[in-house]
Amino acid sequence: MSVAINESSNQVKTMSSSFMVSLTPKRIASFIVLQATLLGACAYFTFNHYVTPSLMSHAIHAKSANVAQQRQQVASLKQQTKAQVAVLAQRMGILTARMNRIDALGQRLATSAEYSEFDFTQLPAIGGPVQSNEIASSSELAALFGQMDSLLSHLDGQQDQLALLETVLLNHEIHADSRIEGRPIRNGWMSSLYGMRNDPFNGSLAMHKGVDFAGKEGGDVLATGAGVVSWAGKRYGYGMLIEIDHGAGLKTRYGHAKNIFVSVGDVVAKGEVIGAIGNSGRSTGPHVHYEVLNKDQQVNPRKYIYR
Repeated sequence: MSVAINESSNQVKTMSSSFMVSLTPKRIASFIVLQATLLGACAYFTFNHYVTPSLMSHAIHAKSANVAQQRQQVASLKQQTKAQVAVLAQRMGILTARMNRIDALGQRLATSAEYSEFDFTQLPAIGGPVQSNEIASSSELAALFGQMDSLLSHLDGQQDQLALLETVLLNHEIHADSRIEGRPIRNGWMSSLYGMRNDPFNGSLAMHKGVDFAGKEGGDVLATGAGVVSWAGKRYGYGMLIEIDHGAGLKTRYGHAKNIFVSVGDVVAKGEVIGAIGNSGRSTGPHVHYEVLNKDQQVNPRKYIYR
C-alpha cells in the first residue's frame, strides 16, 4: 500500500511539471498575438460593415442637399434675369413710342416748311469700324441692347435735325414776338390783370404773373400762337395746365382748364382749340389764367393780347 501511494504521488508531480513546462513565455506571447489578431479582425469587420456605410450615406445626403440648393439658386437667378429682360423690353417700348412721336413732329414740320432734305423716316447715316461684343449675339439681352443703341443713334440724329430745322424756320430774321397775339378765349372778359393784387384766398398783397379771362365753363381755350406743346396735365397752383413752346425762348401757359385736348409733343396752330375753360387748381371760378414767358420768366401779356 505504501508503494501505491508513492506511485500516485509521482504521477501528480509529473503532470504538474508538464503543465508548468507548457506555459513558457514564448507560448504566452503567441497567445497574446493570437488574441490581438482576433480583436483586429473583429474591429475591421465592424468598421467595414457598419461604420463605413453610415459615413458614406451621410456624405451622399450632404452632397444631395448642396446640389438641391445650387439648383434653387440657379432657378432664382434665371427668374431674376427674365424679370430684368421684361423691364428692358418695357423701357424699349416707351423709347420707341417717344421716338415715333419725335419722327412725326419732325416730318410734319419739315413737310409744312417744304424742306425735303429732312427725312425723319430713315435712320441717320452712321458708320465706323466693327467693335467686338462680349455678349453673345443670339441672347435676348444682346438683341435688346443692340436695338436700344440703334434707337439712341436714331434719336440723336432726329434731335440734330430738329434743332437745324428750327434754325432754318426761324432763319434769324423773324421776330419771335410776332408769333403770339390775341386772347386765349372766344367769349369772356378780362377779370384780373398782370401785377400786384390782393390774393383771392388769403387777402394778402401778392404778385399775379398772368392775366385772367373769365368765361363759361367748358368754353374753348385757344392757342395764341403756333408751337409745340411742352406741358399738358396737372401742375401745382395751375390745376390742369397747357404750355406751348413757340421757339426763340417764348412760351404761353393756359391754366385751370377743365379738359385738355392736346398732348406733349403735339404741334398746334394759332387759334387752335387746345382745351376747355375750367375751375381746376387754385381757382375761384371758371376762367383761363394766361401767361407769357420769355426765357422762362413771366412777362406782362398785355402787349401780346392787343397786338
